[in-house]
Amino acid sequence: MFAVLVFISKTFIPTPVDKVLIVVQALFLGLGSIMLAPLGGTIVSTIAGVLTSAWRPSFAPFTLGFAVLYGLLVDTFSMLFRVKAEDGSVRARRLVAAVTLATAVTGMASYYTTVYVLSLLPRNIVLEAAILVIGIINGVAGGYLATMVWAKALKHFVS
Repeated sequence: MFAVLVFISKTFIPTPVDKVLIVVQALFLGLGSIMLAPLGGTIVSTIAGVLTSAWRPSFAPFTLGFAVLYGLLVDTFSMLFRVKAEDGSVRARRLVAAVTLATAVTGMASYYTTVYVLSLLPRNIVLEAAILVIGIINGVAGGYLATMVWAKALKHFVS
């Protein structure tokens, strides 16, 4: 379900806005990472990447590759930062940090591949800074929303 929601957000929002507005993806990868540890974010992002690749086949290898990378990074940082506590609660700051770092790294890796490896775009320092800032903002927002959704859902399971 999370992957389908990510796919919908990636396909119905026009390019390049879909590349800037990734808070939905950050939210669901964060939730996937919490719910299906240790590879929930990777599962969500891989399924979303396959769906998006089928929708936009011309960029399929890059779409799928960066989707899997993003999910792996969310899961890796979530494990390294020990996001989920023993009682099932989530350490909010750690999840926000994990999702934010994964988002920023994925955005910069995507930009680097597009500009330096494939030479599809010329280098632009303003764009580089914007990608980093927008990635951080989306990561913080997605991580924060994931903690809020998890805390609200956890109340229903504990009661």
